[in-house]
Formats: sequence, C-alpha cells, structure tokens
Amino acid sequence: MYSELLANIAILVLSGFVGFAVISKVPNTLHTPLMSGTNAIHGIVVLGALVTLGRMEDPSIGVQIILFVALVFGTLNVIGGFVVTDRMLGMFKGKKPGAGAEKAGQ
Repeated sequence: MYSELLANIAILVLSGFVGFAVISKVPNTLHTPLMSGTNAIHGIVVLGALVTLGRMEDPSIGVQIILFVALVFGTLNVIGGFVVTDRMLGMFKGKKPGAGAEKAGQ
C-alpha cells in the first residue's frame, strides 16, 4: 500500500516539475490561449466526475457535497475557457466599415 502511495506521490511531483518546465518555455503572448484551451479541455474531467457520481452506490452526504462542488467548479472552468477563447478570437475579427464612418461624422 505504501509503495503505491509513494509511486503516486513521485508521479505527482515529477509531473509538477515537467509542467513547470514546459510552461516556463512558453512566450508570454501565448499564455492566455494556452490556458483557455486547457480550461476547455477540463470538460473531460467534468464528464469523468459525472460518470463517477452516477456509478457510486449510496454515497454519503459529505461525498455528494464534495462531488457537487467539484462539478460546479469544473463547469465554471470550462465555461471560462470558452469565454476567454471567444474574446480572443473576437480580437482578430475585422471591424464593421459602417461603425467607423458613423463615429467620424459625429
């Protein structure tokens, strides 16, 4: 039992170091698109939580509360990822030609 726990802790620590090394090499201009994409991918985690919640037999009220809070936060993360991605893509859309002419005439 302790060897499995130690292996899992070692994997967690090593993945933290690898994640830091990868993210630290990303230019600052790409941090927001990268994070919004990973937030959108978080939907897989939400789906896994829903499947886990559905397969549990007689979960206690504490487990139900923790799973509900996790689902709410995961869903907010997914929605936030899509909102940020939509705003970034909106920055690359061209402006309407009529809007500039109206402002110039005023």
